[in-house]
Amino acid sequence: FFSLVGAEACAEPSLPPPRLQAVSINKAINTQEVAVKEKHHVSLTALPPCILGTHHEKGAHTFWAAVSRLPLSSNAVICWKFCHVFHKLLRDGHPNVIKDSVRNKADLNDMSRMWGHLSEGYGKLCSIYLRLLITKMEFHIKNPRFPGNLQMSNRQLEEAGENDVNNFFQLTVEMFDYLECELSLFLGVFSSLDMSRSVSVTAAGQCRLAPLIQVILDCSHLYDYTVKLLFKLHSCLPADTLQGHRDRFQEQFKKLKSLFYRSSNLQYFKRLIQIPQLPENPPNFLRASALSEHISPVVVIPAEASSPETEHVVETEDLVDMDVPVLQSRFDDLFGMSASTDRFNFNGQNGVRKDDKDRQIEHLSAELQALKEELEAFRLESGRLCQALRGRVSELEAELAEQSHLKQQALGESEFLKAELDDLRRVKEDTEKEQRSLTEIERKAQANEQRYTKLKEKYTELVQSHADLLRKVDVHTQAKCFTPAPSPLTLARPLSSNQSREELGNQLDALEIEKAGLVEAVAQKEEELVGLGAELERVQRSLVSERESSVKAAEALKNQLNEKESREQALECELVAVRWSALRATAEEAERLILDSLAQMDQQAQVSCTSSADYLMSRCQATLNCVDRLQSARDSFVKDPADVSDLLRAVAQFAHLLGDTIVQGSAATHALSVEHSEGKHPACANEALALLGQLRERGSLSTADSTSLRAALQATLATQKLCPRGLELQQAELGDLVEQEMVATSAAVETAAVRIEEMLNKSRALDTGIKMEVNERILGSCTELMQAIKGLVLASKDLQRDIVESGRGAATIKEFYAKNSRWTEGLISASKAVGWGATVMVDAADLVVQGKGKFEELVVCSHEIAGSTAQLVAASKVKADKDSVNLVRLQQASRVVTQATAGVVASTKSGKSQIEETDTMDFSSLTLTQIKRHEMNSQVRVLELETQLQKERERLGELRKKHYELAGVAEGWGVES
Repeated sequence: FFSLVGAEACAEPSLPPPRLQAVSINKAINTQEVAVKEKHHVSLTALPPCILGTHHEKGAHTFWAAVSRLPLSSNAVICWKFCHVFHKLLRDGHPNVIKDSVRNKADLNDMSRMWGHLSEGYGKLCSIYLRLLITKMEFHIKNPRFPGNLQMSNRQLEEAGENDVNNFFQLTVEMFDYLECELSLFLGVFSSLDMSRSVSVTAAGQCRLAPLIQVILDCSHLYDYTVKLLFKLHSCLPADTLQGHRDRFQEQFKKLKSLFYRSSNLQYFKRLIQIPQLPENPPNFLRASALSEHISPVVVIPAEASSPETEHVVETEDLVDMDVPVLQSRFDDLFGMSASTDRFNFNGQNGVRKDDKDRQIEHLSAELQALKEELEAFRLESGRLCQALRGRVSELEAELAEQSHLKQQALGESEFLKAELDDLRRVKEDTEKEQRSLTEIERKAQANEQRYTKLKEKYTELVQSHADLLRKVDVHTQAKCFTPAPSPLTLARPLSSNQSREELGNQLDALEIEKAGLVEAVAQKEEELVGLGAELERVQRSLVSERESSVKAAEALKNQLNEKESREQALECELVAVRWSALRATAEEAERLILDSLAQMDQQAQVSCTSSADYLMSRCQATLNCVDRLQSARDSFVKDPADVSDLLRAVAQFAHLLGDTIVQGSAATHALSVEHSEGKHPACANEALALLGQLRERGSLSTADSTSLRAALQATLATQKLCPRGLELQQAELGDLVEQEMVATSAAVETAAVRIEEMLNKSRALDTGIKMEVNERILGSCTELMQAIKGLVLASKDLQRDIVESGRGAATIKEFYAKNSRWTEGLISASKAVGWGATVMVDAADLVVQGKGKFEELVVCSHEIAGSTAQLVAASKVKADKDSVNLVRLQQASRVVTQATAGVVASTKSGKSQIEETDTMDFSSLTLTQIKRHEMNSQVRVLELETQLQKERERLGELRKKHYELAGVAEGWGVES
């Protein structure tokens, strides 16, 4: 147990318990990078005041009151020791410690995220440890039957599941999560230590290793309970249902076995704890009798274990001291021998006996072998992490290809819609022309109607005028004929005198003249009337004829339209038949081309042919792009069967590219002398033949899917990416290629910086609130990273120039690169990786800003850039002078890039946290039945995801295996032997 208070605190019995507990906490959690002290005994009376205080007050109020005044957020060592002490309290303190501590879970979670922004040192370890403590509290709150130290009998374990298989199933999942957090801390501590040195005897190393004692105690119980629960579940549920559980247990078993073995070999743990060793193979849960073979791992803490207070602790810088007495003392500490019984007494005159010396050599050889195994385990773990990153890169490339395909498909649909719009415009113009023609005819008919109405009115007016003139002539005639006879009286007068006769004669002449004028006017009117009548008849005949001609013209146009539609339908049917005939013929010819390519693989002449992996990858990528175009052309043809030309061209091009890919794949296999491509190209061919068979049939054209073919091609492309690049380059080209790659890398970084600036301006213009704040922070950190990469590339160029100038002698630059071809290829590969990483990170940032991407993609890209820059620094550093000024500049630039990468990761995680905090899960409106249904759906989803995860892990394992084989070929493993 931990002595959270020194001898001074124990000598102060007059202090009240809360005060004593506070003093104990302050003395245990300090800024010194040394391990927390340990007690010699484990009895209750020997418990330190910190733990006794929780039992005295039945809670942890005093503990949290004292901790709240400590600078946990600013000092990583204090936070690390706090986690250590808190873990001990959760295990051995009063049961109410867990309940009193849960209320501080939010603060611990925030502190974990804050320390997680640091990628190395105690900061990262504190983040992992805090997550473990939060998981431990959540587990015990949800499962109150489990005590803090996890010690339970088999009967208590049965009672915890309440005899319900669903409870046992869920409890197993929670234990898996719990154990995963424990293992993460285990691996984090080991990865932070330099295992090539005796770190377990240094104060700094013991400070990091001390909390693992609690982790080992937790892991032993969790492993034991998990085994028993899995046997219990296999007796109640089908084996297929528990496949995910078995797979997850297998993975954790391998990790725990390795960690227990590595821990047992450390000198620090040998005196403090006896670590159990797990069996060679995991239990077979499919065989029920295997439960009787299971032995629960028991962790033993020796009763008289030595304390770090009496153990000789060595500082790191003292490890190289060659003083004989001190060295002898440290030798004794490491191997447990006293000076009086030392068999390696080098002061003796006769030296060492031969048998003792042999045993010592064997012992040292065993230690050396153990260190070699640990080194190999670290190398494998590093390779696994690299492969995981490469797998993620492949996924990102696949998603990028899918996005490109969607873009091409959208462009095709846009072109199709444009053509359809042009057709509609032409139909609209023809309709408008016919409408204008009909409108003109109606206008003319209306004008004729108006002329007819006017003539009719004029005719009526003339008839009325003629009648008036006739009446007027009749009145004058009657007045002349009926003049009264002279009366006798008048006759008696003198006859009319001469003057009277002249007047009458004049009047009569005037009347005659007037009559003649009226008669003439009547004749003129009659002539006009006759003319108007004739004109009226002519207009009527013209109107009738125009109406008849309009009707005939409309009927003729209608008949022509019907005939045109009939001809068009007939031509369309004939054209459809011609299109399908051309499509079938093209598909059959494409099948013959692919079959011919397959036949060439078995020909003797083809066996002697070789090809480069780079060219095969280019052909494979071109085929993938063609598959996308083929799918787009097929979709366009399904929507509009009028145009088959794009589909015919896509089928023909696809057949040629796939045939070339098959032939080049076979040739590349011969060149590399490995069989990594065997079986891939026939699979591509089979999928292609199946797709062509679907394309040439009307019934299956609309359902033709190229997903399987695309997956086969992507598998081939991913396999070929593992091949060593640049092995087929001529040495004379290496010098030019180095300069080209460095220029391309600089251009890629410049382009990425410009794109980030554009995205930042666009985000400021469109986004508001939290989204704008998150986007500005992420893009700002990306901009800083781009600037740091620019400085790194410039420093790398300067250092390469120094290397070439100092090492080439009388040779040219190209000859120097050719002479050091392996170093040059590494430099080219590193430069490519840096430029590619910058481009991919900008694409990921663009998607994240738009709300379409994942924050994890940006984090992975940042880590990839950090690894790529480290590769570039390592490649540049190999041949550099250690006192070179440019080397110092390059290392400084590398550190700046690392800090900028950490800034991107920190801003990304912080932004993700802000976004996720706004998306809370509200189940308040759900009923009990609905909640149970959602819970069952979540469990089903968890099982599905676990199955998918296992499949991906198997695939990743195969890829790693193939990568190791190909890396061995590239690095020349086994050639010297």
